[in-house]
Amino acid sequence: MLCGIDEAGRGPIAGPLCVAGAIFINEKDKNILELDDSKKLSQNKRNELFDIVKNNCYYHIVFKSAKEIDSKGISTCLKESILEIMENLKDNCDEFLMDGNTSFGINTLQHLIKADATIKEVSAASILAKVSRDRYMDEIAPKYKEYSFEKHKGYGTKIHVEAIKKYGRSDEHRHTFRLKALGEEKIGVQKNLF
Repeated sequence: MLCGIDEAGRGPIAGPLCVAGAIFINEKDKNILELDDSKKLSQNKRNELFDIVKNNCYYHIVFKSAKEIDSKGISTCLKESILEIMENLKDNCDEFLMDGNTSFGINTLQHLIKADATIKEVSAASILAKVSRDRYMDEIAPKYKEYSFEKHKGYGTKIHVEAIKKYGRSDEHRHTFRLKALGEEKIGVQKNLF
């Protein structure tokens, strides 16, 4: 059986990274209608599929905070999350497939670009990661009203950048992610992201 793995939140300037792994309990469950790359689905459809996926899969979801990303770097956080998923789900599958173009140096991890749109297990993981992260951002939004996290989920939209200009970064922001719009130079382990 295959474990699909995908992430949400690699590129935002605030909020956590979320990585999920999903294995269908029964092969026939892979035919859940409209499974696709989570970015191609409406928010309502993602939310609807989230519970269906959880009820039909073995799964594991990992969060890495903005502070961890600043401290360790995004690649290390991704690798640690993948290894945690592999450790927790290893008894339920015999292969692991990550969406993307790298295996992060993990010999037993396969990777495939656009797997989230073509492999049902990775589509399921994509939905778990995206909805979990979006819900987290919605949960913290009232505490950080000035940033409107519920609108952009921490991505570098114009409204978000304007809020950072006015209020600075919060403890939910990634301080090592530099913004050209703020005249910041690229630094540290995140230098290739922007």
